[in-house]
Amino acid sequence: MGGDRIQSEVNGSCKGGGEGERRSKLLTLPTVLTLGRVAAVPLLVSTFYMNNSWATSATTSIFIAAAVTDWLDGYIARKMQIVTPFGAFLDPVADKLMVAATLVMLCTKPLEAAIFEGVPWLLTVPSIAIIGREITMSAVREWAASQNTKVLKAVAVNNLGKWKTATQMIALIILLASRDSSLLDQDGLLASGVILLYISAGLSLWSLVVYVQNIWRILLK
Repeated sequence: MGGDRIQSEVNGSCKGGGEGERRSKLLTLPTVLTLGRVAAVPLLVSTFYMNNSWATSATTSIFIAAAVTDWLDGYIARKMQIVTPFGAFLDPVADKLMVAATLVMLCTKPLEAAIFEGVPWLLTVPSIAIIGREITMSAVREWAASQNTKVLKAVAVNNLGKWKTATQMIALIILLASRDSSLLDQDGLLASGVILLYISAGLSLWSLVVYVQNIWRILLK
């Protein structure tokens, strides 16, 4: 009985150590930063719909912080070589949540500006294109993961996708910041944000076409 008890304690200790090791591998620094971006989405939404004088600055700051951590967690993961399957799954989810939430909010509460007179759909069109592209690419990548390695490589992030993400983040930061009525050239800032959002939407659709073409070439071989 004593030997059985000691063996049980050893097994329990080993099990606990194994769970701790798995937990440490799961909650790496990049993953914690990514989880922080997910947790920031409700805060972003809350500040966006507030009427306080500081709300616009808070919303913009939260989005900028999220954009910075998006770059930072990827850099740390590559530098420290701690890329995990969970982190690789969660990172694009966090990005899509933040971007989709921001686009929906901007569409549901547009500014009363001259640029929107007669064209209330000005932000809606690129927003639908961007969100639709992300949903489509998620489905394509999920399908590619079930295929061979060549198909999976065909949908790996390329330079076009990186430019799309960069212009998208800059556009959204500008559009959020332009809601501050104390700005001197609010209309000019808003216009530049809208232009960049359309450029981002164009790059989004272009990159989708490139990915589909890459897959099509592989399937035809």
